[in-house]
Amino acid sequence: MGADLRDQITSDLPEGGKSRRVYLLLRDEIASGQQPEGTVLPSEQRLAGIHGVSRVTVRRALDALARDGLIEKKTGAGSIVRAGTQPDGAITADMATLIPQIVQMGRQTSARLLSFSYGTAPAHVRAALALEGDARVQTATRVRSADGTAFSHLTTHVPEAISLSYSEADLATTPLFELLERSGVVVASARQSVTAALAAPDVAEALGVSVGAALLSLTRVVHDDAGRGIEYLSALYRPDMFRLDMALTRVGARENRHWEPVIGAAR
Repeated sequence: MGADLRDQITSDLPEGGKSRRVYLLLRDEIASGQQPEGTVLPSEQRLAGIHGVSRVTVRRALDALARDGLIEKKTGAGSIVRAGTQPDGAITADMATLIPQIVQMGRQTSARLLSFSYGTAPAHVRAALALEGDARVQTATRVRSADGTAFSHLTTHVPEAISLSYSEADLATTPLFELLERSGVVVASARQSVTAALAAPDVAEALGVSVGAALLSLTRVVHDDAGRGIEYLSALYRPDMFRLDMALTRVGARENRHWEPVIGAAR
C-alpha cells in the first residue's frame, strides 16, 4: 500500500448506520482480496438489492470508499477497486509460540513513541498486576510499523520499580521485552485475550484508518518467574495488517478425542 494511499485513509465513516454497515462490508471485501484490484463493483442498484438498503445509502458508502482511496468512481464505468488496496502481506503471529515471536517482531519492525509518563496505576491494571492501591506504573503508548505502514497501537503499563531501569529514549528505540530482560527480569508466563474494537479518533489517526474502523484488540498480562505482574499491554491491530494463527491437532481416542494447540509448530 503506497504512502499516498495510506495518507488518504483517514476519513470518517459515512453518516447513518446502514451506510456505515455497507461501507465496512465493502471495505473488508476489498482489504481481504475478495474484490481484487481493477474489479468493477456491482452497480448502486445491485448493491442496494444485495444489502437491502436504498441507493442513497449505497452512494454514501461508495463516496466514503472513494474518499479513502479504495475505489475510483468513473462516470459510465462504475466504481473500480484501486491499485494497492490489498496489503502486500500481513504480520503473522502464532498463538502457540507468541512470546518468542513478539521479541522477533520487535527487532524486525519499527516503533514510534507517542507518550511516556508515570502515575498511579488505573484500577484494571492494578488488579491484573496485583499491585498495591497506591502503586505507580510507567505508561507508554507506541505505534509499530512494518515497511513504513503502521499496523499496531500499543499501550503498556509497567510497575515503576521495574521501569526505572530504562529511559524514555530507550523505549523509543528498543523493544520493551529486551529492556525488561536487560534489567534482570525473567519473563515466565503471560495470559492474553483477543476481541474486537472500534478505532477511536486518536487511534484511527495513528494507524491511518477511518474513525470507527474495526480493529483486533489484544490484552496481555505478563508475569516473571516469581509470579509478579510485570507488564499490562493493551494492543490494537489493523486486521488487514496483522493476524493471529493457531495450529491445532486432534488427540485422544473415541469420545475423548478433541482439539489441542500444537506447541512449537513449524511455520
